[in-house]
Amino acid sequence: MVKLESLKKSNQFKKALKEKKFHTEYFSIFAAKNFFNPKIKNSLIISFVMKKKIGNAVKRNKIRRKLKAIVQKLLKKRGAINRDYTYIVFGKPKAYTEKQSILMTEMTKNFKKLSK
Repeated sequence: MVKLESLKKSNQFKKALKEKKFHTEYFSIFAAKNFFNPKIKNSLIISFVMKKKIGNAVKRNKIRRKLKAIVQKLLKKRGAINRDYTYIVFGKPKAYTEKQSILMTEMTKNFKKLSK
């Protein structure tokens, strides 16, 4: 099983935010080639970020949980997410009310674009 590992330091976030980016109405994905080695060999470096403007903690955490669950499902599909990249996913307020199946198709499309 693939473990999700998060970015910890601000300079790591800054590096990842400078390279590739894709925006949808539900989330934004930023990607950069892996610039540091993960602690665990079989892991994906990905961070989920929610702005406080989205709403209270309950709303932000629900969006984060939805997006994490989708990423976990995509990792089970071979080749859906490229592990050679570091990702940052910014959630948006529309993701709170949208069904997970629609978010899944959007995320699949965007990760395919990033792997090209």
